[in-house]
Amino acid sequence: MTRVLIIGGGVAGPATALALHKAGVDVGVFEAYPVGGDDVGAFLTIMNNGMDALAAVDAAGVVEAVSFPATTVEFLSGSGQVLGRQHIAGQIETRHDPRTMRRSALYRALTEEARRRGIPVANGKRLVDAVPVGNRIRAVFEDGSTELGDVLVGADGIHSRVRSLIDPGAPEPRYTGLNILYGYTDDPTLPLSTDAYRMIQGKRAFFGYTTSPQGETFWFARLPGAELTRENIAGMTLEGWRRRAAEFFIADTTPSRRIIEATWDEIVGGNAYDVPSTPVWHRGAMVLVGDAAHAASPAAGQGASMALEDSVVLAKCLRDLPRDEAFLAYERIRRERVERLVATSANDGATQDSGDEVLSEQLNDRQQSRAWLYAHHIEWAEGVV
Repeated sequence: MTRVLIIGGGVAGPATALALHKAGVDVGVFEAYPVGGDDVGAFLTIMNNGMDALAAVDAAGVVEAVSFPATTVEFLSGSGQVLGRQHIAGQIETRHDPRTMRRSALYRALTEEARRRGIPVANGKRLVDAVPVGNRIRAVFEDGSTELGDVLVGADGIHSRVRSLIDPGAPEPRYTGLNILYGYTDDPTLPLSTDAYRMIQGKRAFFGYTTSPQGETFWFARLPGAELTRENIAGMTLEGWRRRAAEFFIADTTPSRRIIEATWDEIVGGNAYDVPSTPVWHRGAMVLVGDAAHAASPAAGQGASMALEDSVVLAKCLRDLPRDEAFLAYERIRRERVERLVATSANDGATQDSGDEVLSEQLNDRQQSRAWLYAHHIEWAEGVV
């Protein structure tokens, strides 16, 4: 294999580049946006299994440097009753703990590490087409430039252009019925939650927050409602987001509303989507990773971690097998796991407040049954067969 072209510079793109580079493959990353993705104001948690995937390609340290731990989860009802508290992975043993960070910090860390290792990363390269050239593939970009490679990896997210090139009939992302908001506040009078996520199932909506070692509270809210248009999102002010979110928690006796109303810097809002199943993951020289292949709603907090797993597994397959066999092996290894995660996350997002006792049982059962998610390990030295 001579060269791999990776379309997308978010999470999956640079991670796939790092993994392929470790496998000895020449690789380049091409990102549509001038300075990163369109959701850089949001934050995310890379779960135990995602950190394990990063460790496989010697990149866990660079992510730890821009993140903070949140290893415990505490469940509360809208009435403020504590329903349970446990390690985020339950009782199972894991090799790594979760880390929380802004998306922009993660993009920067992975991209800078890729460049440090000699991997070229080009911004402002929006893919418009991919044309077969014999057994190879030519990427055509909006600026008129082209690149030739042996493999083209679609790491271009939930609204993937590569997915539609592989299969023009591929399913469109499905709106989950939830708007999702992310915000930050450093108000010292708020109840802090250091090294823990407080997950609050309110009367009307779900809220979660954690506090960094510097005292900054990171919060998110999942609000049921109609799908927002691009115009809705672009026209929403900070005050508009704050007022919209706070209204959902008026009836709750929890810190949710106070945290929202104390947010005076930045709130990022949008829609939550998923792609339950993508029938075709690869065709010819093209293949999908991450959200381009299997986007989950954010409820399970596993989107980035699954993308990282994909990146490492695909690189191992291309390291050990001819291209067409590698694609088949990659799909065989990954499809069942990621589709199970998409279904699990959709179910989590649909959980409603059905009484504190019932909710407590649901949440604790949910955590205890997740060993298959959190304890997953990828052994880099192990061959793919």
